[in-house]
Amino acid sequence: MNGKVYIHEFITITKQNRARYMHHMTANWSPIAQEQRHQLCYGVWGVAGSTGHWPQVVNIWEEDGFEGLATSFRLEFGNTTLQDPALEKWWAAAADLRSGGFDRLLVPHPDTLTIEELCKEEAGGEVYAHELIKVSPGSAQRFLDAVMEEAADVHGRSSWRLAGAWWTAMHNGQECLLLWSIPTWEAWAEVERNISRGRDGLLSRSSVLIRERERILLVDSPLSPFRTGRQPSRDDRTDWED
Repeated sequence: MNGKVYIHEFITITKQNRARYMHHMTANWSPIAQEQRHQLCYGVWGVAGSTGHWPQVVNIWEEDGFEGLATSFRLEFGNTTLQDPALEKWWAAAADLRSGGFDRLLVPHPDTLTIEELCKEEAGGEVYAHELIKVSPGSAQRFLDAVMEEAADVHGRSSWRLAGAWWTAMHNGQECLLLWSIPTWEAWAEVERNISRGRDGLLSRSSVLIRERERILLVDSPLSPFRTGRQPSRDDRTDWED
């Protein structure tokens, strides 16, 4: 049973800094977060601009439940600057690469695998489908139960694997997020073609619960665990403090 909690971030990138930002988050931030907060990097992706906002990056971080998140928040906000003073130089370097973002807290369906389990199963893909879904207030967990029941059928029909299924905390139980790992661009194209022609493409039984649905495509950063099968380490770091 997955008892983790996840931080999901949409990050707006400045100029031509997407690759630099993704490296800064994986190589330079994640090893610190692992040591100080036991926060794991779930994934860092670039958004395929033709399907969503650009230039944009999606980060997802795995925390040790709400208790672990509370410890992280105290470390981050328990000072007058509302930033960890030990990370002042790191923040300054990141500020040159991004202009802002939007975060949400995610609670996983109990059967959603952790990033360590996904790495063991080599669950990465060439591309990922990221779906934000609105359902009726209070029905998010019921919707995810239905999605998990359908996930094996979807994989059998299309080879899309449901890597993550979450509902958004602090949003009245009406927002969910699904992450599909797709082995090839062609496997993505086949499903989208079927959907565009009115054929059954992804969810069928659980789709009756959906009120709004937005799908974008993501591509792994070079050091994202889905791609490498491991957490970023200090060996990956660069001299960002210079």
